[in-house]
Amino acid sequence: MSARTTTTVPLERVTFTSPRAFDDVVAGIYQGIGRPDFGALLHDLDAAKDFGAYRRTVEDAVGPIGLMRFLELDEGAALAINPEITAFRLVRIIAGNPLTMSQMARYVPDAGTYAPVTILVHEAPDGVRVGYDTVASALRPYGDERALAVAEELDRKVLALLDAATTG
Repeated sequence: MSARTTTTVPLERVTFTSPRAFDDVVAGIYQGIGRPDFGALLHDLDAAKDFGAYRRTVEDAVGPIGLMRFLELDEGAALAINPEITAFRLVRIIAGNPLTMSQMARYVPDAGTYAPVTILVHEAPDGVRVGYDTVASALRPYGDERALAVAEELDRKVLALLDAATTG
């Protein structure tokens, strides 16, 4: 018989609003995030014979803030196809680093739920909005200072990148 528990995880959402063009904001985000060929990356990670090789493969794939793109979802496509909705651009960038995730998950396995991170970019009447839920806020209820320190450093890097991407 399994057991079921429920944990309330309050998230801190940080939103930047920018007068910059949508494509310029997205390009600014990618200045800090690596965009490796994901199929080749997975092959190389599977072929790694030891942790040193694994680490080098990850380090070669990440961008300046230590993250790589895992997936970019064009969520605006679902809006554009529906004639009942006024379409706007909406992109979800999922980015991470398995080494960073492992530094948190070794202490709080649920950290794997929050890493990789999600960055949501969308057009709004007042500009381009970029939203990010901080990993530290998600991990705070678990009470592990070691995981929280890694999450806070990750958030610092992501928030600095988003600030730069939205201010130009």
